Amino acid sequence: MKPFLLITSIVFALLFSNSVSAKQIAFTFDDAPRKATGYFDGPTRAKTLIKELNDHGIKQAAFFATTRHLNEEGKARLKAYANAGHIIANHTHTHPDINKTSLEDYLQEITTAHNQIKDYPNFKAWFRFPYLREGDTQQKRDGVRAYLAKNGYRNAYITLNNYDWYIENLFQDALKNGKEVDFDNLKEFYIDVIVQGAQYYDELAIKYLGHSPKHVILLHEMDITALFVGDLADAFREKGWQVISPEKAYQDPIASYQTERVMKYNPGRIGEIAKDKGQTKQLWHNTLDEVYLKARFDKEVVKNWLSATNG
Repeated sequence: MKPFLLITSIVFALLFSNSVSAKQIAFTFDDAPRKATGYFDGPTRAKTLIKELNDHGIKQAAFFATTRHLNEEGKARLKAYANAGHIIANHTHTHPDINKTSLEDYLQEITTAHNQIKDYPNFKAWFRFPYLREGDTQQKRDGVRAYLAKNGYRNAYITLNNYDWYIENLFQDALKNGKEVDFDNLKEFYIDVIVQGAQYYDELAIKYLGHSPKHVILLHEMDITALFVGDLADAFREKGWQVISPEKAYQDPIASYQTERVMKYNPGRIGEIAKDKGQTKQLWHNTLDEVYLKARFDKEVVKNWLSATNG
């Protein structure tokens, strides 16, 4: 092949492969081992979640541990996730809000958690900020950044935000109050809300970065996650997404991005970038609204409500 034709072919191939490349998503779970006194007990949640991840091709996820829950059952649950090949990382000891905590106490929270999980299989020195909040003052923000750098920690940011924890609360409260839940509708509601939010943040990323980055989704170690995360992964794949490992996701160039702003409330890495580029509204998608979620849950998921309105 002539040099000109060869170069043209290579350029065309690169452009074509980029245009059809799949969007990429890594799964991460906060608050492990989260309180389990509802639909599942702790061991059943772990067994179900591990099976869902394995059966649906999520070979590596990351579990961010809140170590105050590490009683004997909690330790066994976290060990089960690690033994299944998933990453164990740091989410503080008691899940404090940095905006309401002194810098000294907050750093101790990270240290306490580190000492309790550092010997777990597949431990990574990754830190996920509770509530995603990184400090309401420059002193706090820069103090935590310095601590993480000194101790070899990565800021385990997220790009895809949602309120799955609130859907879990609605689900558990419905069961506790004797309401009948349509599980098929719950699954569809859960998937629709999370995928909608992910598509929004991906579009925001494309707007300000010019491309779709390697995404990290924030979920929680909960019963609805154990029930439906496999279906969620399948739904993403059906829309052209590729599931990748968190390790691969954090190789994206936005991993080194640091805003100079002090953000009392943080919408995630894509929201940070959008705000730094001048966007001041809609940094949180409408699916991250409790009123919206409750209205849909009551209408679409609770059978008693459906029976009453159809009667």
